Amino acid sequence: MHDFDALRATALDLLTGGDIDACDPVYTGPLSRLSETAGALLAAMSPDLTWPDLPLDGSPGNVTGSHARLRRIATAWATPGTAQHGDDAVAARVVAALDLLHEGHYNERLPETGNWWFWEIGTPAELSRTCVLLGDRLDAGRLGAYLGAVDRWCPDASCRAGNPAACEAGANRADKAFIVALCGVAGRSAAKLAEARDGLSDVRGGVFRYVESGDGFYRDGSFIQHEDVAYTGSYGLSLLIAVAGTLALLDGSPWEVTDPGRAVVLDAVERSFAPFVHDGLLMDTVRGRAVTRQTFSDRVAGHAVIGAVLLLARCAPEPYRSRFKQLAKGWIERGGSRSYLERADVPETRRAVAVLDDKTIEAAARPVGHFVFPSMDRVVHRRPGWSFAISLSSRRIAAYEAINGENPHGWYTGDGMTYLYTGDLGQFGEDFWPTVNPYRLPGTTVDTREREDLSFRADRPDNTWAGGAVLDGRYGAAAMELAGGAGPRARKSWFCLDTAVVALGSGISGSGGHTVETVVENRATDAEPYLGDGWAHLAGVGGYVMEGARALVETRTARWREINTGEDTRGASQPVTRRYVTFWFDHGVDPVDASYAYVLLPNASRERTRAFRGSRPIRVVANTPLVQAVRMRGLLAATFWAAGEVDGVRVDAPCAVLVRRATGRIVVAVADPSRTADAVTVTLDRPARGVVRADDTVLVRPGAHPAVTVALGGSLGRTHTAELSVYAPRSPRDGR
Repeated sequence: MHDFDALRATALDLLTGGDIDACDPVYTGPLSRLSETAGALLAAMSPDLTWPDLPLDGSPGNVTGSHARLRRIATAWATPGTAQHGDDAVAARVVAALDLLHEGHYNERLPETGNWWFWEIGTPAELSRTCVLLGDRLDAGRLGAYLGAVDRWCPDASCRAGNPAACEAGANRADKAFIVALCGVAGRSAAKLAEARDGLSDVRGGVFRYVESGDGFYRDGSFIQHEDVAYTGSYGLSLLIAVAGTLALLDGSPWEVTDPGRAVVLDAVERSFAPFVHDGLLMDTVRGRAVTRQTFSDRVAGHAVIGAVLLLARCAPEPYRSRFKQLAKGWIERGGSRSYLERADVPETRRAVAVLDDKTIEAAARPVGHFVFPSMDRVVHRRPGWSFAISLSSRRIAAYEAINGENPHGWYTGDGMTYLYTGDLGQFGEDFWPTVNPYRLPGTTVDTREREDLSFRADRPDNTWAGGAVLDGRYGAAAMELAGGAGPRARKSWFCLDTAVVALGSGISGSGGHTVETVVENRATDAEPYLGDGWAHLAGVGGYVMEGARALVETRTARWREINTGEDTRGASQPVTRRYVTFWFDHGVDPVDASYAYVLLPNASRERTRAFRGSRPIRVVANTPLVQAVRMRGLLAATFWAAGEVDGVRVDAPCAVLVRRATGRIVVAVADPSRTADAVTVTLDRPARGVVRADDTVLVRPGAHPAVTVALGGSLGRTHTAELSVYAPRSPRDGR
């Protein structure tokens, strides 16, 4: 006989924190928060056991919201140390409310109306947890009825009940697998537990595999949901949380997940998530429409990553286990341990404190490097003390998604919007998204025509070029061709270096009688900008070198409700206010072949910015519609929009190229962000006598004018590298 009691004990440990010492001061905060929340929810219930602010008629989102509140109360009831723990009257009120919801609003006899997600994931996720929490407080009849409703709408991980032709994948698959596992625990069903385990591995949509199209993790670290939206920080996060829960729940049981493919998710912690976590914040560049959810800021999302990674560490094999603890400890400490613990629930607190107090666990340092995610058109540059991210888009990846009343002003979020993270961690949280001017997002080139609110759209622009190349994991060249409908056209490049980011734009044109602008920065800050001759400085952020840019300081007021009216995510209608410093270039009305150039100096002092402006250690060697390039000492970084030559480097096809000359060697990195070229030959003007190393896709011909030929076809935008020796190599190699 299977020990279902032991499995339920594991589930309770995951949901409540298990057997904790409620007198330990470390739990005072989370227990008090849980008690206060449950008490307030109980006090706000109307006599008919509903909440006036969540009317149930015709609103599946409010049904899910009601179940979420009942689950929260049930959690307090099941957690030792809360004011509600073990209170028979509290349990009775929860059960009575569940009966009401089951009878009229969520059962197997009702038709699916509105958004399918509420029926098949939202409510099942809450109800299955509540059934586990209440345990034998539910008689067999009630438990069977509640689980029967869940089984109708979420029978297994693969099925879309309202659309049988659909096969679940990505986050939806993982969420449903965890729901089915919880139902197996609550209903003591071996079959359900097996379905949950196997649903994660199903070859038709399981999450323990890399995908080449559609939803899921890609080998380059990208995560996509809804076929073409970069969603690591929203749906990818949901997947991580659900998989962590399922693995931890079934660990050590007869249904333990042993599929070696689980390494896809375990590897994703460092490959897909860590590059986007800056000091405990999860970058908005991969959170899609979720950035408009008032209660789900970048900090909240970052804390969710930490919680999921700590839970994964509970059952992951080595070396994952140790590495996950190191990563989580670094994120918590750099983001402020108090900040994390002030928000954590009891289970999260228990796992976090165990890691923070363990002196044998060394906190992982910030990642340093340049990361390109070709499959989702995202680029991240990480340096000590700062991070820089770029949101691109193309025929492959949507510029934005605006559905379910969320993100109606996201028109330009995928048009090269840039995210600079320094010590100022409040930039993109704390009311940024409702108050920022959506026509002036950092990094974008836009016209000033008024746009209609977006609704049920995920737009992919016309351009093929989006992406970039990376050299030595340290330097990057990224680019995007802006070619969107009636808006302006431009060719935009970003060159990411040790202490600076250089942004170039060329071929900028517009039509329709609108002014076209390129936005350097739009910073939410109380700092006063210092404006020099061709440069500016913002305390706490850094310096900007830019000739002819304009500046504006303004205070903006808006409401979260203006950017999110979702059933379960709608923002508040109270106004919020933030102060902004904006730098931008005005290209005029309907420009023809306009251009711009600016340099970001993150964390630079005013003195260093002034000195940089004077000495110009980074030179712009080309900024035309055919080639954009910069040189920094021995490094050349270039975007060749067509075959051409610049500063001693010649190519015979469009590509992104970085060439670095150092003592005794030359390193070349090449990529095709457009995915249109089959091959490219890069010819150098400096002699090379041999080959130190080269990718299998690279053929090198040394000599007075060495040629590096790269087979680009089918490489999906990834970078190809070769290292040449200036002097006789120790191990000469010529060929692929």
